[in-house]
Amino acid sequence: MTGEVLALAGSVLVLIAAIGVVRFDDVLARMHALAKASTLGVLLLLAGAAVSLHSANDVTSVALAALAQVLTSPPASNMLSRATYLARQRRGVRT
Repeated sequence: MTGEVLALAGSVLVLIAAIGVVRFDDVLARMHALAKASTLGVLLLLAGAAVSLHSANDVTSVALAALAQVLTSPPASNMLSRATYLARQRRGVRT
């Protein structure tokens, strides 16, 4: 029961992130909605899967997937938003 509740909460957060991406006009606002809510949503989904699984090998695989999500998603979204911000600054500059 706990695994299903965690998975449901995670899927709701991923849905909210998707709605934010569609609804916001600005690229940076879209990146913010996607990075924050989807990272937490995927972590909750993986936690729900880890609680529901019984094999230690499966739980270890899910834990490694969660670690990879935490280590890659926030820095990647930060780098993309920084590149977007810098590209906007340079767009008006004539060389």
